[in-house]
Order: sequence, then C-alpha cells, then structure tokens
Amino acid sequence: RMGIRIYNTLTRSKEEFVPLVPGEVSMYVCGPTVYNYIHIGNARTFMSFDTVRRYFEYRGYRVRYVQNFTDIDDKMIRRANEEGVSVRKLGDRFIAEYLRDADALGLESATANPRATEMMGDIIDFIKALYDKGYAYDVDGDVYFDTSKFNGYGKLSHQSIDDLEAGARIEVDERKRSPMDFALWKGQKEGEPAWDSPWGEGRPGWHIECSTMASKLLGDTIDIHAGGADLIFPHHENEIAQSEAKTGKPFVNYWMHGAYLNINNQKMSKSLNNFYTAREVLQMYDPEVIRLFMLSAHYRSPLNFSIELIDQAKSGLERFYNSIANLEHLEKSADDRELEGGEDTIYSRFDSYRDKFIESMDDDFNTADAISAIYDLVR
Repeated sequence: RMGIRIYNTLTRSKEEFVPLVPGEVSMYVCGPTVYNYIHIGNARTFMSFDTVRRYFEYRGYRVRYVQNFTDIDDKMIRRANEEGVSVRKLGDRFIAEYLRDADALGLESATANPRATEMMGDIIDFIKALYDKGYAYDVDGDVYFDTSKFNGYGKLSHQSIDDLEAGARIEVDERKRSPMDFALWKGQKEGEPAWDSPWGEGRPGWHIECSTMASKLLGDTIDIHAGGADLIFPHHENEIAQSEAKTGKPFVNYWMHGAYLNINNQKMSKSLNNFYTAREVLQMYDPEVIRLFMLSAHYRSPLNFSIELIDQAKSGLERFYNSIANLEHLEKSADDRELEGGEDTIYSRFDSYRDKFIESMDDDFNTADAISAIYDLVR
C-alpha cells in the first residue's frame, strides 16, 4: 500500500504523508472565535478535520490535535459591550456552547484547546522576538509585521506581494509602511480589555495568536495545519510569515483547507436569510445524519446543503443500521450449517470492501468514495 497522501495547499499537489516523528501526527486546526454559536459552515470544517484525525488514529498513528479558541478580537469586544458583560465572561459562555455542539456532532475532544487570553505572556514574547530581529516596527503603541522583510510572503496563496496588494481588502492605515503589513499588537482603545506589553497597554492581533499556540504546544515545525479555505489569506499566510521569520524553520509541512458549504446553491449569509447555526440543524436532524451528509462530499469540494440532500443521507444511514440489525438477527437465528456456495463467495469478498475504503481514505481522505464502498458492502 502506498500510504496516506495529502493535498498540500502550499505546493498545490498531493504528497505522501511523512510525519516528523514516525507514528505520530501533530495537527493544528483553527478553532472558532467564541462570540456566537458556530454555524454549519464551521461545523463542516471541524467535522472534516475531526475525520482526518480519526482516520490517522484508525491507521495506528498517535495524533496530537490542537484546536484554539480565539477569545479576544473586535467581534468579541463588540458583542461583550452590547451585552454588558466582560469579554472573558462572553468567551466562557460560548466556549461552553461550542463544546456542547462539538459533543453533539461527535467531534473527538482535542488534545488541547488553548485560549488566546491565557497565553498572553507567550504571545508578547513571540512579538518581542520578531521585533528584536527587525521584522516588526511600532507606531504609537501598535506593532506591525513588516512583510517586505519576509522573503516568502505570498507563497501559500501563490501570489506576489503586488498581486496581493491589488486584490486585498486591507484596512488602509497611513501609519503602516506598506498596506500589506499587519498588526501584531494593537494599542488599547477606550472600553477595550488590555494587557501590559513593552509597547504599552493593548491586545494581540489575530494572526499572532495561532502562531504562538501552535509553536508552544506542538513545536516550531508541525505536520499539519488546517482550516477553512477562507483562512488561506491573510490568516495562514501571515502565520507562516511570523513563524518562519521568528524560527528560521519551515512552520508547517502540510497545509489543508476545506471548501465552502453552500445553502441551496447560494453562499450562506445573514443578508440572504439562509444562515443556520449548528445548534438549529441539530434540533432538526440526528447528528449522525448530519455527519454522513457532511462527509458525502470530499472536504475540498464545495458542498450544497439542502433538505433533499440531508434526507438522502438519512435514508442512507437507515440502510446501514438495518443491515446491521439483519445480520445480528441472522446470527442469533441461524443454525451451525456451513455457508452455501453463493454465501461463501460474498464472504470471501468482504476484505475487498475494507481495502477500497482504506484506498479511498488514503487518497487525501476521500470520504465520498469511502462511503460508497460502505454502501456497496451493505448492498
């Protein structure tokens, strides 16, 4: 057997998976910003990479799986102020809600769920290291990463700095040396929580949190970093720049990105009124049905969420369970006769279904083909 192959966003090709430590996988998945319930698009991403992790475990690997909680950013502050609670309290509430949904969706617990606010000392040390090496500059209490100093900027999104500048929706800020530079530290504004730093009171930028947590918990170089395709630029591009500028080592060997979920062939958005939280969908459908539906497409293919398609998954799951029930009944009621010729042939073919399943999953975790192998087996 060839071993597991992964489509690497960085090289835009499928590569054989070779772990840093034989038999082990270090995996970092960008988690939710905990200001609200997760929506089903998030749920798809988390399920895809939960499945990748479980498959590694099925194949005998030990997986260290880190998924962070972003518990300080603009959305958190805005929502906390609206509700008149502290950012900390809001974070506590929606972390608990996330864990409840994750449990309902059958997601295996992460090895660690770090929170940005609990790693502030490490985050500040990380920024200071970049600053001391000349990769960062400060303006009135804000600290920016200087993208012109990092040679490989744009390598994950496969664009040059000029292309990125032309196409980027960037916060224009006169104080930055280049529009592509991004905030590592933001000076305190009125009504915002803040921490002490060498540049004054403030809070970290979003990108630096993940770089810090990944290196602190998994090491300077990790096997797999995953998230939704919407994170490729700027989030993951900026993580690479920070991490590799700081350590001088490759940050991630395999970058994995999941595709979007559409609702009735449209992009999910609050303005189109087709926005579903995972909680709402869990009230309508059994979690196993949702999971089978989500995995019925390859994680890199867009998936269309519609009631008809979920109903198909529901009848598919019923067929699986009926098949198991029939076999269990047969096992109890059958006497000890030898298998007949026809039965014998079927029996001898059983291994081929498992082989087909493993072959599909080894090929960049193709759950769609793996599930069809199970349908064939059931038939």
